[in-house]
Amino acid sequence: MKRLVISLCLFCALLSGAVAGEAKYVFYFIGDGMGQNQVLTAEMYLAELQGRIGVQPLCFTQFPVTGQCTTFSASNGITDSSAAGTALASGEKTKNGTLGLKPDGSAVYTIAEQLRDAGWGVGITTSVSIDHATPGAFYAHVNSRNEYYKIGTQLAASQFDFFGGATFYQPFPKKLEEWKKENGDMEPESLYEICRKAGYTFARGYTDYQNKKDAAQKMILIQEHEGLTDDYKGEGKIPYLIDRSLDDLSLTQITEAAIDFLSSHHNKFFLMVEGGAIDWACHSNDAATVIHDVIDMDNAIRLAFEFYLQHPDETLIVVTADHETGGMALGNSDYTLNLQILQNQHISLAELSNTMKDMLDKKGKELTWADVHLLLKEKLGFYKTVDITAEEDATLQAQFKNLKKGKSKKIKTLYKELDALTASAVKLLDKKSKIGWTTGSHSAAAVGVWAIGAGADSFTGWQDETQLAPKIINAAAK
Repeated sequence: MKRLVISLCLFCALLSGAVAGEAKYVFYFIGDGMGQNQVLTAEMYLAELQGRIGVQPLCFTQFPVTGQCTTFSASNGITDSSAAGTALASGEKTKNGTLGLKPDGSAVYTIAEQLRDAGWGVGITTSVSIDHATPGAFYAHVNSRNEYYKIGTQLAASQFDFFGGATFYQPFPKKLEEWKKENGDMEPESLYEICRKAGYTFARGYTDYQNKKDAAQKMILIQEHEGLTDDYKGEGKIPYLIDRSLDDLSLTQITEAAIDFLSSHHNKFFLMVEGGAIDWACHSNDAATVIHDVIDMDNAIRLAFEFYLQHPDETLIVVTADHETGGMALGNSDYTLNLQILQNQHISLAELSNTMKDMLDKKGKELTWADVHLLLKEKLGFYKTVDITAEEDATLQAQFKNLKKGKSKKIKTLYKELDALTASAVKLLDKKSKIGWTTGSHSAAAVGVWAIGAGADSFTGWQDETQLAPKIINAAAK
């Protein structure tokens, strides 16, 4: 019923078109790695689940203003996330690997910093770690995106009002001895302690946020884990939607908390929300997980749209991506798609690989093909609702034998090391869905832009990603 109400409201918003005027509330959604085919795949998948050919539109794809962005960096036709994030945050191109600095080494002045200095509330949120490249691009200025500890210290120094995400990727310096040499042999403090001293209250999970928000002046919301300590790193992201339990922190909860906190402390605010895990799933060429996380980001966008409906003349929502990942293609052989088959996947490739490792560690030589057969049946629908040929079965069994012998080839993606068996199983399901992939890295494909609200008209057409930040500043109420 709620989805129907939102759809009707969106229809009315489309009739009214983009709003002229100045925005007091700016939402900037960035789907990391979310190319236009990732978006279209999610919409066509949802339509197939309804038993029809076509699309089931997401919330943001119905926005009245649409455009496209080129994404090349200052050093290559294919960008990385730090160069792309810098461009989206500041309007300045830089070299791959660099964060918040121009090619000459001078610092950019991000839109988040500009609006903070103008008295706005600022929130930076993500589904990955809060010191990762895209969120870091809005507050950090470092030579390398891998300087996570330095990025974290600049997070504390930014004095932005709200941060939300998984946790810190590196709470302490990775190269401790090198850090001590540069800092007089003193012991480094954890990023958690540095942020506390800078006035931030930590909330671990949404319930903890609700309990602490009224007394907090500045807030950092991270995922909840039993026994979580200041040296906890985790996997660097909140769980994928396909793996998520009801107790896990979600991007929707992070967005809801950010809107609540910023609107209660400021009469103008800027909020960046990154769907960062889309990129991770694309690096693994895991189509079902990509689809779920695109939908996950759309659910967060729906919250911003509900806010827009209450403040249509004062709100701007911009949705885009920093780049495309995976070279995702709708079609890999004949003139057919079979996306609905992906509903048989109930776990991400990353978690499936973890499960396989746990089974092997627990059973060792006692692990049988019957055990793996059952796993693939329960998690991917193989041998049950997904037909597996004798040749495909033989290939999977051969990989299982290599896995037991310790001879399984390791498949390394940017964020995960996978075993060949589980990687091949998900690749096989993607092949049957007719999804194709050209790379496990980024591509140079243009990405989409969708906008609604005050100043949205300027985001239409073909543009470069460096043009988005100045347009946001121009739309913002001075």
